Parts: sequence; C-alpha cells; structure tokens
Amino acid sequence: MDEHLYLVTYDIRDDKRWRRVFKLMKGFGEWLQLSVFQCRLSRRRHAEMLQLLDGIINRRVDALLVIDLGPADKVKPRVVSLGDKFVPIEREPIIV
Repeated sequence: MDEHLYLVTYDIRDDKRWRRVFKLMKGFGEWLQLSVFQCRLSRRRHAEMLQLLDGIINRRVDALLVIDLGPADKVKPRVVSLGDKFVPIEREPIIV
C-alpha cells in the first residue's frame, strides 16, 4: 500500500470547531500534542481527511497545515524531542 506519513497541525479559533477537528483527527492519526497529529495515510484517506476538515474549519480565521513527510515505509523522521519520546506511526492491521 502506498502510504505517506503526514504531520497535521492546526490553530482553530473556536472551541466547538476545535473539538470537532480533534475528534475527527483521532480517527486519522496519532495525537502528539495539543493540536498536532501524525498520520499514516493512503492517497484516498488523505483526500477524505482534507475534505472532512475543510467542512469543519472557518477558512477566514482558522489555520491548518498538512505536511507530507514522504513515503511512510521509507521516511525516517529526524526529530528533536525534549520530554516524551517521539515514535513514528508503524503500519497497523486494518479491521473491516
């Protein structure tokens, strides 16, 4: 499967929208910090995530960044982590 590792970070100005984005993101990736997730996604899941997020955020006042770190099975993120250890998402089985 052709998956990429993404870093998603957001600044949502309204608490209700922030909670909706947070809940949505928990279904797409692993929560790292307050408004930061890492996601291992196929092209289809990536497009689905962007479409759903676009339906929640207010483009005039909110900001959302999706950073493509590259192919998930090849990328070795170089991360400086002070405090809790950073671990990239590994491939997990998908239960249908």
